[in-house]
Amino acid sequence: MAQRFYSTNSAGKYVDLQEAVLRSLPPDNGLYMPESVPVMDAAFWAHWREWPFAELGYRIASSLFAGAVPEEILREIVGDAINFDAPVVTIAEKMHVLELFHGPSLAFKDFGARFMARLMGWLTREDERDLMVLVATSGDTGGAVASAFHGVPGTKVVVLYPSGKVSNLQEKQLTTLGDNITALEVAGSFDDCQRLVKAAFLHRKLAEERNLTSANSINIARLIPQAFYYFHAARQLPEDVEPVFVVPSGNFGNLTAGLLANLMGLPVRQFIAATNVNDVVPVYLEGGNYEPRASCPTISNAMDVGAPSNFVRLLDLHHHKHGLMADRIAGCRFDDEQTRKAIREVEANAGYVIEPHGAVGYLAAEAWQADHPDDEMIVLETAHPSKFLDVMEEELGEGAVEIPERLARLAGREKVAIEMPPEEAVFLSWLAQVES
Repeated sequence: MAQRFYSTNSAGKYVDLQEAVLRSLPPDNGLYMPESVPVMDAAFWAHWREWPFAELGYRIASSLFAGAVPEEILREIVGDAINFDAPVVTIAEKMHVLELFHGPSLAFKDFGARFMARLMGWLTREDERDLMVLVATSGDTGGAVASAFHGVPGTKVVVLYPSGKVSNLQEKQLTTLGDNITALEVAGSFDDCQRLVKAAFLHRKLAEERNLTSANSINIARLIPQAFYYFHAARQLPEDVEPVFVVPSGNFGNLTAGLLANLMGLPVRQFIAATNVNDVVPVYLEGGNYEPRASCPTISNAMDVGAPSNFVRLLDLHHHKHGLMADRIAGCRFDDEQTRKAIREVEANAGYVIEPHGAVGYLAAEAWQADHPDDEMIVLETAHPSKFLDVMEEELGEGAVEIPERLARLAGREKVAIEMPPEEAVFLSWLAQVES
């Protein structure tokens, strides 16, 4: 039977892939999860280390979708989306970095955004209406989604981002493409942007009229391809190694994808959720008390999330048992001063330029390794350092980071964004009237 999906608030009630992906958010305000998570079979493990990356991804997606998408279509979707690598780079003994920034927008969000754009294109192949894609971003999501959907017929993308809280080049990725991409500069935080997006989906009449879908990690289609690179990273280490994955975390979609990979049979010794001062999940892991709060701006801005959406998925995967989650995931938090120091130390000791989010991950890996010296650490480096040029040059000096041409050419383009207050009524009114 093809894979079905249930809401974290309504276990036992199922929808098909099309409903889960295109409607994004269940009407009960939960998040969709797969009915079953398959364990990869012996035939997979016999060949997983030798397949090209795209073939590896296809095999994982095929098992998870269980026939929800025709196999030839799914192979084409994955092959077209995952056409760049995610290499593991060793920076010290038993310390590795998984570079996830080799896609078009130079961030790990390219994996999910490109896969989702192609999957949505297939799911809406017979729908004459335009699909309106809403996405809230704290930095990299918006750029990846804008890149993935730019110029795609039958789609319009609305990107909501917090004013003054993304880097200059990140903002240019959101606001300079034009065509079917509209940027809304929200006078608030990422949590405000996320709240506005959720409000639109919970307004079922408006969501249906505007044919809304989401490209945030609330959408299950964003998470599935992120599981691919956990398998890909692990196979780049020796066969007998069970890695510790250190995940810089904001909305916790990336970590959720890693847990799915683990449930599918990928051996993982430990997961570490590394955050900046926005540490509501590490606090929960330590004491079992989850209290969302207003986010604080930091230099690792993609992690500036005070109410992470995917926390409910983490709870669901661990059967709402704090002890199970705390055993599987360790939590660490670090402030900007510690992050800046780590950027300098990694460059001085390893000759490697690590950006702020990866630096937070490196600090967590270092802390874990102090008590577990035999463990092999893989730190997820989620974006290219040039996307945080001001911080990098403050710590390493001018010219320390080379800006890739596809990002550099945006610098001179004119920003075009619509200013939006963080009030739901204002946003919903704008959404109802915007040209479709």
